[in-house]
Amino acid sequence: MVDARWVWSISAGMLSVVAALMPGAATAAESTAGRTVRVVTPEAGGGLDLAARTVVQALAADQGRTFVIDNRGGGVIGPEIVAKAPPDGNTWLFYGNTVWLLPLMRTRMNYDPYKDLVPVSLGVMFPLLLVVHPSLPVSSVKELVALAKAKPGQLNFASASPGTGNHLAAELFKYMAGINIVRISYKGGAPALVSNMTGETQIFFPAVAPGLQAAKSGKVKVLGVTSAKPSALAPGLPTVAASGGLPGYESVYRAGIFLPAGTPPAIVNQVSRDFARVLQRPDIKEKLLTTGVETVGSTPEEFAAAIKSEVTVMGKVIKEAGIRED
Repeated sequence: MVDARWVWSISAGMLSVVAALMPGAATAAESTAGRTVRVVTPEAGGGLDLAARTVVQALAADQGRTFVIDNRGGGVIGPEIVAKAPPDGNTWLFYGNTVWLLPLMRTRMNYDPYKDLVPVSLGVMFPLLLVVHPSLPVSSVKELVALAKAKPGQLNFASASPGTGNHLAAELFKYMAGINIVRISYKGGAPALVSNMTGETQIFFPAVAPGLQAAKSGKVKVLGVTSAKPSALAPGLPTVAASGGLPGYESVYRAGIFLPAGTPPAIVNQVSRDFARVLQRPDIKEKLLTTGVETVGSTPEEFAAAIKSEVTVMGKVIKEAGIRED
């Protein structure tokens, strides 16, 4: 049963034209032309769902195909559906870090994301902010690290459920800074942010929009953004890496397109090119930026390398922190 469905269908003959202009893509185009594409993505209403709808609408207009958004929450349901789908290029997974990080936190999986899915293109990303309660006597990440080292085990940080983005960002921060700060768990990101605003907790890693809103009201202080480079979503803010003397620190939510293992390379490359081309359009970039995400786009090889790098780093952090979801 499809939880939520959104269909775009544009009658045009663009796919054959695109295929003719792309060497090696004709066979792939012939095998997928005219068929409905099912795009499996997380629950409706979230940032990734909105990004998927924006990109899919543009692809439908470009290619004259029908795209169906299939919202599947829960973390493992969506990837499992695509992992078991026919490798014909007509079932896509548009998902985030959960795909490759969840196996590091679970013993039992009904599919192997590294063997059953093929990375196609990195799509979008968004960073978090590092914020502290105003009562904390620090004005930079470096000062926060120094304070935490002077008071081991005395500072705390808010977190949603184990393995969420704000939790992993904090654990990576602890790991790289070599500090001991205590996790206080909440049922979601919203109550975790409220705890930080009221002073119940001292440190938190919220999404950019709510974090900046809380800072505007004076209820938190923003020390940095968790991306490797300054972010267009948080103009003027330094990175945690630069402000804290933590070279290499980066904790962002990445999402991209996957296809079932066994999909012919010609189809993988065609989907990657089509997807990345749409992401580079100025109107798409601007529209997605207003929803709180930055567009990326990549080759399959670049996406696979990004996944491998994050698994290598976060595998050590997850193991040391003892983060489990089962």
